Amino acid sequence: MEEPHHHGPEEPRHDRPRHEIRALHTATTVTVYQAYGPHIGRPAARDGRFPAAWKRDRMTWIKPSFLWMMYRCGWGEKEGQETVLAIEITREGFAWALRNACLSHYASGLHPDQASWKRQLRRAPCRVQWDPERDLRLSPLPYRSLQLGLSEEAARRYADEWTVAISDVTPLAQEIHALVRQDELDAAAALLPEERPFPAGDDLLAHLRA
Repeated sequence: MEEPHHHGPEEPRHDRPRHEIRALHTATTVTVYQAYGPHIGRPAARDGRFPAAWKRDRMTWIKPSFLWMMYRCGWGEKEGQETVLAIEITREGFAWALRNACLSHYASGLHPDQASWKRQLRRAPCRVQWDPERDLRLSPLPYRSLQLGLSEEAARRYADEWTVAISDVTPLAQEIHALVRQDELDAAAALLPEERPFPAGDDLLAHLRA
């Protein structure tokens, strides 16, 4: 299985657009991250697909930001999130999810009123949150990171159609975390997956910018 590409150390940019998707991506795939207990994470990485214990009828959240995933799972040290997975999904699937998503909160500039937003949220198979991006110390940055929630049809498509490959990146998380604890931030940054702006135009994001 192909290893994620890495880049050298760089200073975090604070002039990024507020709603920009940054991800490790190729011409055909986008890499997102999730963390599970070993009973799900290990067989998923071994087999390249989610096991029967993975519930397709539950909302599942995917994150293109490696460092936001580290913030969420505590570098893989939180209970039930000890196995960190990098999931390569098709670009077509990722785009479908964005087109069929609704913001997880009401935004007056996007929705006529709260009632119409609630109706849209109930119908949408996907939802989007924009949460503060994180630096290597997991402190919030002044720009946002995409969190994409998948339910019902979207969750089934994610597991059964979109997933191309699944890798266990827990050792990478542990290695980067160890360097951060030693205050070796340049060395830690050099190991991060290369997350570049994802080319998402208004057709994918106009209805998701709060």
